[in-house]
Amino acid sequence: MTDKSDPGAVLPDAQQPDAEDVGRRAFLRNAFIAAGAVTFGSKTVAFADDLVRGSDEPADDVPQWAMVIDLARCDGCKECTKACQETHFTGDQEWIKVFEVTDEGGNIVFLPRPCMQCENAPCLNVCPVGATYRNDNGTILVDHDRCIGCRFCMAACPYGARYFNWGEPENPPGAALARYSPEFPVPHRKGTVDKCMFCAHNAMNGKLPACASSCPMSAIWFGDLKADIATNGLETVQLSWLLGNRNAFRLKEELGTRPRVWYLPGHGEHSKVVLPE
Repeated sequence: MTDKSDPGAVLPDAQQPDAEDVGRRAFLRNAFIAAGAVTFGSKTVAFADDLVRGSDEPADDVPQWAMVIDLARCDGCKECTKACQETHFTGDQEWIKVFEVTDEGGNIVFLPRPCMQCENAPCLNVCPVGATYRNDNGTILVDHDRCIGCRFCMAACPYGARYFNWGEPENPPGAALARYSPEFPVPHRKGTVDKCMFCAHNAMNGKLPACASSCPMSAIWFGDLKADIATNGLETVQLSWLLGNRNAFRLKEELGTRPRVWYLPGHGEHSKVVLPE
């Protein structure tokens, strides 16, 4: 039986990681371990405090994943969307969807929207069977063995980040033999809800999410709120420094959902954007 956390279990030619994958995995793991050795300017903010606390007080050695998307770097190429679709076999579903929007200053910017992984997640609060849940890393997952397809979570999500499988989803050859897990939900199932889950199967193995590793502009950062560090695969920074010095913001903060995805303005420090309805 194949390992449930290994996407190579679906495609035979992907069972052995290549040198680039091994290098990236080591880089990510070492970057987070060495968090205390990274120093930057003195300006810090308490963005992480609200989130690290969480609902179950995770242990100190358990990473708490977060994402930062730099709108100044994003050029709208949609390579993140393509990589996500190829990694998770999502068909035409766009778990990270790129919008073209206008910021407060009237500038056109591109806005990638993954699942916000909210700390106060409306989807989790309304699921009647506990199919939507938060793992130890603070990532919101869907247990398709429990999902009944009621779509309450889709109605509750203010970001439009969930997708329903109305028909038989596209699955790769051999998917029926894969050992399903919420961290890598293959095979996909008719009558259930799917969404971005920060590539939980990658994070378990010290790898970046597919969207971050594929971005040619290095616009997507993946970080650990506990260690206060983030990387885009090329650079490693103190997470609070990145958020504080770039006036980071979160979408629909007024709703109190407390997303774990932040955005860095694209044109000037105060050029926030609004997610299209």
